[in-house]
Amino acid sequence: MKLFYLLRPYQWLKNLMLLFPPLLGGILFAPGVLQKGLLPFAIFCLASSATYIFNDLKDAEQDRLHPRKQHRPIASGTISSAQAILVGSVLCIAAILLSLQLPTIFMAWLLAYLGLSIAYSTVLKDQPVFDIFCIASGFVFRLFAGGAAFSVEISDWLFLSVLFLAIFLSAGKRLAEKITLGTTAGDHRKSLAVYTVTTLESFMCMSGAAVLVTYTLYVITKHKLVLTVPLCCFGLFRYMMLVKSGGSGDPTESLLKDPVLFLVGLVWVVMVIFSTYIMV
Repeated sequence: MKLFYLLRPYQWLKNLMLLFPPLLGGILFAPGVLQKGLLPFAIFCLASSATYIFNDLKDAEQDRLHPRKQHRPIASGTISSAQAILVGSVLCIAAILLSLQLPTIFMAWLLAYLGLSIAYSTVLKDQPVFDIFCIASGFVFRLFAGGAAFSVEISDWLFLSVLFLAIFLSAGKRLAEKITLGTTAGDHRKSLAVYTVTTLESFMCMSGAAVLVTYTLYVITKHKLVLTVPLCCFGLFRYMMLVKSGGSGDPTESLLKDPVLFLVGLVWVVMVIFSTYIMV
């Protein structure tokens, strides 16, 4: 069970981003395509868990002072640093070796993801704005890795939509931390000592507006998806409300713990499938 928590499997939900290119490209349910996505998904699950372990190793001291993170396996002492290093190394090596079976460009995106994650954990997480863009880039790298795995070209508007959505969610996560930790926020994360609530709220508003504009321009090229724009707007508003009302701000936790937000995501997927695969 302690290993289960160390790997943070609930965060693997983020790796579904790899399936967005074939889903939106209308080929996900073609014969053999969905099965083809199992290996890329598994590789990023291994890689992401490895990065979470490395991040927890770097943050162990601060996490012991955090009201929620103090219960993480490394911070609480249920798993030693040596054990965590071993598990993380095995996961990272396994991910890279498995990626040899996929196109070279996929491995390039995987290595870029791992490299950025290490840079984030060691240096960039303490740098205001850089930290938000690092987190956001992780989503973008998954998107392009999915495009490489399924040989689907990523349109400019889809790239921008995912980028701005990821920035929106990352800013929301920082805002939630700032609100929850209050005056001690800077003790847990250096960048939070620089950010103000107003600044992070402005980041969310700006990136949220950019999401709606770029996503609308993307779906205009796919006329049947226009009806998903109001749903997207509703989801953005809901997430902002959750953050401002004291939610954790973590995108995965918000999606899994808030029934309304989960329903919004589910309805979006159903609408995309219906519009792309049934209404042809």
